[in-house]
Amino acid sequence: MSEEESSLTHLDQQGRAHMVDVGAKEVTPREAIAAGRVVMQPATLALLLQGAMPKGDVLATARIAGIMAAKRTPELIPLCHTLLLTHVHVAIEPVADASTLDIQATVRTTGQTGVEIEALTAVSVAALTIYDMCKAVDRTMRITDVRLLEKRGGRSGEMVLE
Repeated sequence: MSEEESSLTHLDQQGRAHMVDVGAKEVTPREAIAAGRVVMQPATLALLLQGAMPKGDVLATARIAGIMAAKRTPELIPLCHTLLLTHVHVAIEPVADASTLDIQATVRTTGQTGVEIEALTAVSVAALTIYDMCKAVDRTMRITDVRLLEKRGGRSGEMVLE
C-alpha cells in the first residue's frame, strides 16, 4: 500500500474500509457550510417564483428535504458517523440574471467529528428536490457546483475554500 493510501482515514492497514474511531477526539463545536446551484431556463425560474409549479411550493419543499437529508446522512453515506445535529439551515436564493437557484446549507454540532458530509448532503438533496419538482417543465436543468465552502472546529480548525 502506498503512503497516500495509508493516510486515508477510512482504510485500515490492510486497505480495508472501516469506520474511523473518533472516541479519543476532543468534543468541540463544529460547523460546515456547503453550496450548490440549479441552472434552469428563465421561464422555469419565473414559474417557480410565481408559485405556479404543478407540484407545489418548490423552495419550501427543497428546504425541508435538505434539512431532512442532513439528519439522515449516516443512512446514505457508508461509514459516516451518526451525529446529534444542533442546527441545520438551508437557504435557496434565486439569481434571475443567471437563471439559477443558489443553495447554501449550514450544519452545526458539538461533537468529535465534523459535519461536512451532512452539509454537502443537504445541498445535494435540496438540489435534487428542485430538479424533481421542476423536471416536467424543464428537462434541461443542471445541478452544478456542489462544494464545501467552509468548515470550523476540531483538530484542523477553520478552513475557508470559497
